[in-house]
Amino acid sequence: MANHAPPFANAPYQNFSRSAAIAIATDEWHLWGDRVGEPPDYTQTESSMGERQQGLWQRIGEYWWEGMNSGAPESRWTGKHDAQGKIFPIAVNGQYAWSAAFISYIMRIAGAGPHFPYAADHATYINYAAQPGGAKILIAENPATYAPQPGDLACFARGHAHALTFADLPTSYNFPAHCSIVVATSAGDIDIIGGNVDDAVVLEHITTNAQGLLTNDQENWLVVLRVLYREE
Repeated sequence: MANHAPPFANAPYQNFSRSAAIAIATDEWHLWGDRVGEPPDYTQTESSMGERQQGLWQRIGEYWWEGMNSGAPESRWTGKHDAQGKIFPIAVNGQYAWSAAFISYIMRIAGAGPHFPYAADHATYINYAAQPGGAKILIAENPATYAPQPGDLACFARGHAHALTFADLPTSYNFPAHCSIVVATSAGDIDIIGGNVDDAVVLEHITTNAQGLLTNDQENWLVVLRVLYREE
């Protein structure tokens, strides 16, 4: 069965490039209102959550449909509907987190074709990247020694997995995590764009040191996934 993506992405029509991935992520950020990182709002309601608004819950549905492989049950989800098209309550919102679908969508539409390990969770492609050997599209890099570049994915573990370190990878199990795509670098910080950040697509300014390495001032960074693009 064909993947849920247009021919230009599945073929792909053009080489898989960092410029395409960055442009797609940036355009999605514009669609969501150019929001820049801010503290999460834990008081949001059905009427105030961006992911449940007209035009945006449908867009998340596109992330799921195009980002997942055919047959994945998550491909039928939206920003507020389950696979049966029923609205799920805010209380179980975390069970439908779409940040990994957002990354998968970017990689698919940018032309990664069948080579990217599309998944509903970040741990799948973090562990894929950390496996030794093989011709892979992602390489796990230690954030203590590797400075992220535009087009890379910066990742941290969440919740009960917060204490995981680069030395623990790959794991034999899935774990909660979040990855965002690096869209720009400059002296002292990088800009990253992530999905499902406070229920939206958000750009964040992340501190780096003099060598361009991530610091742990904002997050306990687990890994940087170096993406092997086929440049134009």
